Amino acid sequence: MSGDPSLLTPTFRILCLCPGWAEWESSSASPPHSVPSSWGLMQALSQGPAQLPALPLKRWASSILKGFKNYCFPFILPGAESKTPPERPTFGDVYHVKGTAGGSGTQPCWEHGQPSPPASVSLHTPSVVPLSPGAVTPVKDQAVCGSCWSFATTGAMEGALFLKTGVLTPLSQQVLIDCSWGFGNYACDGGEEWRAYEWIKKHGGIASTESYGPYLGQVRNGYCHYNQSELVAPLAGYVTVEPGNAEALKAALFKHGPIAVNIDASHKSFTFYANGVYEEPHCGEGVGLDHAVLAVGYGVLHGKSYWLIKNSWSTYWGNDGYILMAMKDNNCGVATAASFPILA
Repeated sequence: MSGDPSLLTPTFRILCLCPGWAEWESSSASPPHSVPSSWGLMQALSQGPAQLPALPLKRWASSILKGFKNYCFPFILPGAESKTPPERPTFGDVYHVKGTAGGSGTQPCWEHGQPSPPASVSLHTPSVVPLSPGAVTPVKDQAVCGSCWSFATTGAMEGALFLKTGVLTPLSQQVLIDCSWGFGNYACDGGEEWRAYEWIKKHGGIASTESYGPYLGQVRNGYCHYNQSELVAPLAGYVTVEPGNAEALKAALFKHGPIAVNIDASHKSFTFYANGVYEEPHCGEGVGLDHAVLAVGYGVLHGKSYWLIKNSWSTYWGNDGYILMAMKDNNCGVATAASFPILA
């Protein structure tokens, strides 16, 4: 879609679930001898889903927070119970939580962008597509800012740029937070990926993290300050995957790389996810989508088909920052609002 974004029909924005308010009580934890990285998860997936480990939670990190109040962590609810085996410490084990921060569930409008072409019967999509290590940057932390939309956007852009150039360039979420207000995004109060795509398209690219500066988790003093000559990845357009069509999303992942998706992440079970295929019976099909994430692969584990999802709640959450979300019945809406960019 092209034209003046100010003329677009107003739509609901994704009010990202962002880290909740946590209060540290006590800890005698010490750092382990070695810290697993997301590469460990990627190596396991590349060897086949049967090799997927239950990566240990980096619980030692809680010692860093001693004495701090109101530190930011993903949407933890008091009294939530882990659904993982007791020997596997959960993200919620580490903290006593005072409250939560987040947003109400909203359902974005996805009439924008080009529709994805019908899946060709001749296109063979493999049963397992593990993440390509070169196409995805390390897991990041959006902190207390409701900026998940910017992480999903840059994740999809980074993958597209890598597939085009062979170079993985970390792109700036901060420039989208600071600069895309005129396109209907609201920085830390939510936004939508298609609006970010429109900004990138109009301005001829997006700043890299190196050129724009680090992510701050808030609007920068002085606001937008990018150098036009340093923008990369000019955008020709973007495509919305057919809503609810898992095969279309598989084909898009296989052919185009990482895909920005919106999910229902409002449940306790999501907050305390640690390993295995996540399936939440109370997730609505495309109802209450409140968090933008990045789909980076898919596969089968113990007979359950899953989407491999990269979150932006740091590596202390989930399985080193990742989650395997069930494909069955479009659980939690992964296939409902998916999009990817087309570089110029």
